[in-house]
Amino acid sequence: MASSLLRLRTPLASSAAAVLRNHRALRHATPLSVRLMSTEKQYEFILTSRPADGVALITLNRPKALNALCTPLFNELNEAVKAFDNDDSVRALVLTGSERAFAAGADIKEMKDKEFSEVFKGKFLESWSLLTTIRKPIIAAVSGYALGGGCELALMCDIILASPTATFGQPEINIGVIPGGGGSQRLAHAIGKSRTMEIVLTGRNFSAQEAADWGMVSRVVPAEEGSVVDAAVKMAAVIASKSQIAVQAGKEVVNAAYEQSLQEGLRYERRVFHSLFATKDQKEGMSAFAEKRKPTWTHS
Repeated sequence: MASSLLRLRTPLASSAAAVLRNHRALRHATPLSVRLMSTEKQYEFILTSRPADGVALITLNRPKALNALCTPLFNELNEAVKAFDNDDSVRALVLTGSERAFAAGADIKEMKDKEFSEVFKGKFLESWSLLTTIRKPIIAAVSGYALGGGCELALMCDIILASPTATFGQPEINIGVIPGGGGSQRLAHAIGKSRTMEIVLTGRNFSAQEAADWGMVSRVVPAEEGSVVDAAVKMAAVIASKSQIAVQAGKEVVNAAYEQSLQEGLRYERRVFHSLFATKDQKEGMSAFAEKRKPTWTHS
């Protein structure tokens, strides 16, 4: 949620993207109101594009504020992910920021003068979790700072890929509060109670390698492999090439593991597995395997 923005001094480096060179050039060189694709809706605080078949890319775009999260930004983000979730031509999403900051925290200026009655009655931050209701898989491509709300935003995604420059943390304790966007809960699921207690109570940051060692991120993308955004788009393209129904079912059962007991989860997994035998894609996939050919998915 919150972040120590004033303490950030030195930009963190990352390798240039080959696949998305035009996207990066536009992101850094054009006004905020310019979109990468004329067919996409224009937003003020985010950029949207479709870098590969079946893949949508959303880039947080508040560079002067290191992509600090505010309500208007989240309103746009929620609108964009919902639109992509309802778009049958999109089968996987990538969420990223800049090379210097994925998102360096919540906008302290927006919340510093709020009162309890205002945040309680207004359900402050509740809308920030809409990302977790999206049925299609979302990959976070994290470079630079992902602190407070930025770390929480990454944790809301289904897969996290990190560049070697990525720095995570929940520094809210340093400004007299605690995580409010799910950090204490999702982090505990990802890295365990003891490490979460250390991060939340001391406010210390942790590196991409630590996050990988602890199982919070899928992997750290080495510089020689290109940018983390390239890697995320390639992974999203692989996912988008599968049966959309099977992908959404897979996401659903994995998420259920965090909310149910093992026995309940196993029972639920079997029921969803059985239900896929009512789909055309199951028939096509198994027939293609038996006939040693590539399946042609109809996503039905």
